[in-house]
Amino acid sequence: MTDNRSSTAPTTGRELERLSALVDGELAPHDQAEVLAALAHDAQAAARVEDYRRQTAALRSLFPLPTDVRYVLVRPRRAWWRRAAAALAWVGAGAMLGTGAAWLPAHEADPWDFARHADLAYAIYAPEPRHPVEVTATDQGHLMAWLSHGLGRTLTVPALDEYGYTLMGGRLLPGTTGPAAQLMYQNQVGGRLTLYITGAAPLRASFRVLRQDDRRTFYWASAGAGYALSGQRSEPRLREIAMDVCSSLGGNPQAWQ
Repeated sequence: MTDNRSSTAPTTGRELERLSALVDGELAPHDQAEVLAALAHDAQAAARVEDYRRQTAALRSLFPLPTDVRYVLVRPRRAWWRRAAAALAWVGAGAMLGTGAAWLPAHEADPWDFARHADLAYAIYAPEPRHPVEVTATDQGHLMAWLSHGLGRTLTVPALDEYGYTLMGGRLLPGTTGPAAQLMYQNQVGGRLTLYITGAAPLRASFRVLRQDDRRTFYWASAGAGYALSGQRSEPRLREIAMDVCSSLGGNPQAWQ
């Protein structure tokens, strides 16, 4: 298949900043017209703008602005992936500040914390068409060694072949009190599931479900680690998959029913 995209994609920080500002509606009218005219002749830059818009929509759906905002504090802009990572980090910080427990041990934290992180990570990265993972599954040995080193524990990859999902790859993410890992799976029609793993899990977290819009996240803790499987499958079907993943990772979901 021939790639008809232009080779004039933006390469400087200034050009990327202008694209991001266009998505957020922060360009002056004449600058906006200039950027839109350039996009008409640069398919690769136009695709980048569409990626930014999808990421922004996901973040705005999770963090809606108040309706009575009168003043806006403008800060230096950052690339969308830096803003997404910062959003993940602030979810954890806000949860700890809200309970007044920023320095409490992980087992005393709200058991919903890592599930919320998992749901947010799914909402941000699962729709991503070009960069859904940071390291692909083509080198699974490297991927798991990298994630295991980041979390300080040996990780294994649950197989979801019987459900029609294959591993795409994964990434490291900021968690509640430390790093977390996200593994992403995809089926033949493009449906995606993510498995979120953190070492900062509550000891008493049983097999539970977090519901957000059309997304579901089943989460649990086992052997000092927290796990959360997120997706947009029907709740009974995702529960079935999550229970199998839990069992394959050494948990006992039957004991929590």
